[in-house]
Amino acid sequence: MEKDKKLKPSKELPLGFVDRQEKELLTRDFIISNIKEVMIKYGFQYLETPSFEYSESIGKYLPDKERPDQGVFSFQDEKKWLSLRYDLTAPLARYVAKNYLEIPKPFKRYQLGTVWRNEKPGPGRFREFLQFDADFIGTKNLQADAELCVLISEILEKCGLAKKDYTVKISSRKFTEDLFAELKISSKGQASTVLRALDKIDRLGWSEVKKLLATGRKDDSGDYTDGANLNDEQILTLEKKIKETKPSTEDVLEIIKIFESYNFTNYQYDPSVIRGLEYYTGPIFEVNLNFEVKNNKGQTIQFGSIGGGGRYDNLINNFGNLDCPATGISVGIDRLVYALMQKKEFNLKTSKPVVICVFNKADLGEYIKILKILREENISSEVYPGEGNLKKQMQYANKINSPAVILYGENEINSGKPTLRDLKSGKEQSIEIKSLVNEIKKIL
Repeated sequence: MEKDKKLKPSKELPLGFVDRQEKELLTRDFIISNIKEVMIKYGFQYLETPSFEYSESIGKYLPDKERPDQGVFSFQDEKKWLSLRYDLTAPLARYVAKNYLEIPKPFKRYQLGTVWRNEKPGPGRFREFLQFDADFIGTKNLQADAELCVLISEILEKCGLAKKDYTVKISSRKFTEDLFAELKISSKGQASTVLRALDKIDRLGWSEVKKLLATGRKDDSGDYTDGANLNDEQILTLEKKIKETKPSTEDVLEIIKIFESYNFTNYQYDPSVIRGLEYYTGPIFEVNLNFEVKNNKGQTIQFGSIGGGGRYDNLINNFGNLDCPATGISVGIDRLVYALMQKKEFNLKTSKPVVICVFNKADLGEYIKILKILREENISSEVYPGEGNLKKQMQYANKINSPAVILYGENEINSGKPTLRDLKSGKEQSIEIKSLVNEIKKIL
């Protein structure tokens, strides 16, 4: 009888998930440091909420589905469903409802956290990604909405973008409410389908969106999406209204006036900005990049927005009878990193360790003496951590891009003068231990 073969685990990742290497992570850290700097300057408080929430707390706010196993990753814990958070806004609403009496009004919070979406992945669009949110809770003052647009612009420019590289597009859900009344769309389900279709204009173009507004559309993979079943006259009216260039709602006009006080001009009124989530009630905004972004195959792609947001005055009320208007903005940090790394070269300094080569394990104490001297001066350094001869140690040092190696064999120990080899120039020098720090700093 043939023995059962042991199945080996797959080394491949599930679709929509990615391993992130140091260059990308350092770029991300750079962006995050700029975000925190701006948020502190604007007076926001830092908040963290758990990765899991009860599905009932977030499921009803998803853009497409109401069931907890659609759009989110969920499991059942005893009798309740738990879901990994889909965004940071629904958890914020739950937090505000729970702490309503304790928090100040308005409450200004920002958060950086991983979110998970059980959706079809695409270029720069993942099932797991880091998100940044900033929100004003407990105010109807449209200065809050305007300031969110201003602060996200400051963040992007601190990260190296010029004004020509991005545009903040603004519109209002009041526009679509008036439009739906004109089109005699009264069904909530049909209105939601229309909103989801319009939200895809930038990505799909009008010809494909019209299919979603009519009977439905099949994408390149063969997946079929049911349409909103509008007639030709309704679609024509909708297209005409969406292409208007002058703002027609009071809230957008007021925000534009506030922009003038900020001397903020990098915006564009665009009624085709819809934002997929149904909980928006007023002004909405979206941040779009104006430069080409390519996929891993070098093909230019329709990248879409890196973030956006809007006013959601009724969301917190779902957790109880709480009158708590709010507005917020979200940015997909990993999408922003993906795009920014193509736009500019981030000369972020990476500290690679100086490698102290091991000639004899019996001399480990001597190597550690040097190691302690270097680390006390905050020089990244290590005694070679593997096993192997000098050739292997040099290969290791080159592989990790070490700036230099220290050779400290028997002769060097007896003379008290280690040999420092600059791995970029190949230059070697025999120096006293007390001079080692200064010579290494010249190399770094």
